[in-house]
Amino acid sequence: MLQYYKALEEMVVTITQTQNFSASRLDKARFAFTTRRVDQSAIAGLISGNAKPRSGDLVLARVVKLGHHTGLQLCNGRRAKLFPGDTIVVACGNRYAPSQYEAVVPTRLGAAHLVAGGGIAARALNRNRKTRAPTRIHIEGILSDASGRAINLADWALPEPTLAAQGNPVIYAVAGTTMDAGKTTSAAHLIKGLASAGLRVGAAKVTGTGAGGDLWLMLDAGAEHVVDFTDAGYASTYKTSTDELVQIFNKLTGHLACLGMDAIVVEVADGLLQQETSSLLQTSAFRESVHAMLFAAGDAMGAVHGVNWLRKQGLPVFATCGLITLAPLAAREARQSINLPSVSLKKLADPSWAAALHEQYSLSIARPVLGIASLGNTR
Repeated sequence: MLQYYKALEEMVVTITQTQNFSASRLDKARFAFTTRRVDQSAIAGLISGNAKPRSGDLVLARVVKLGHHTGLQLCNGRRAKLFPGDTIVVACGNRYAPSQYEAVVPTRLGAAHLVAGGGIAARALNRNRKTRAPTRIHIEGILSDASGRAINLADWALPEPTLAAQGNPVIYAVAGTTMDAGKTTSAAHLIKGLASAGLRVGAAKVTGTGAGGDLWLMLDAGAEHVVDFTDAGYASTYKTSTDELVQIFNKLTGHLACLGMDAIVVEVADGLLQQETSSLLQTSAFRESVHAMLFAAGDAMGAVHGVNWLRKQGLPVFATCGLITLAPLAAREARQSINLPSVSLKKLADPSWAAALHEQYSLSIARPVLGIASLGNTR
């Protein structure tokens, strides 16, 4: 009889349940950056029991033990300090970050990890040995609407562009060898140069893991509008299909084009060996849309291999950038091998240089063969 009641109890626990709950439960909850597009008034219940989270689902979680991430980026841009016992609302997602974690969407509620400061709940598979263990959280349930349907970022994504592009914006793309090669910083300085030259600049981060730092940096640099894959309904792009990546790219660049931007600066996260980055860069949609590419690298060997790889895909890479520009000898080694300049942050942010660069592409939308050495000293 005891075994019967124990089995019955386990069966009851595993049944998926949708609970109506008081909005007061969310009063002290901190909503992460990844949830910023969701209308919080649509939250009406909590799915618990044996529910299986999906990528993009919003979950209510409790902080159990602090690890690497001791803070959470909020919707308003503030980084809130976390304490054990805090209630947070984050999105489930996968993560690919060589300098931090590889993580996947949890298969069940309960024990999980906070694997990104922008608000990603996942199960960490491995970590860089220089990175602390992830912050542990307990997922209480998946947030639902009044009909009991799970709330997912995809439901709040930007609509497909319905207007024709206003003008013919030049699309610049920045890719790199790996995480932390200098892609975002280089993109931000290019934005600064173009904006300072009087151009309307939009920016898009088309792959990566949901977090606000890169977007806010691009806004600070002078971009009028900045969007990322979370605006397309994805908490992260790790483990997304090539078709989905193309849809994200087209939606974000199309949205900015409809807003009348003169230039669009696109950042592709991680490195060329990362599956989603590689897949997107090899598509005809990317190749036919991008007019000019910068490639961020930390050393000459990475720069040479990366540029040659991009050239094989028919992509218009015109210069290297990033950490390699800090090492004159490394930049010279790369230049001698691939015949491309290395462009420093100072040059990227120079409005005269940026204006000349933009004029070159806006006049003909032509792809350069040997880069932009003719525009003057790049350092």
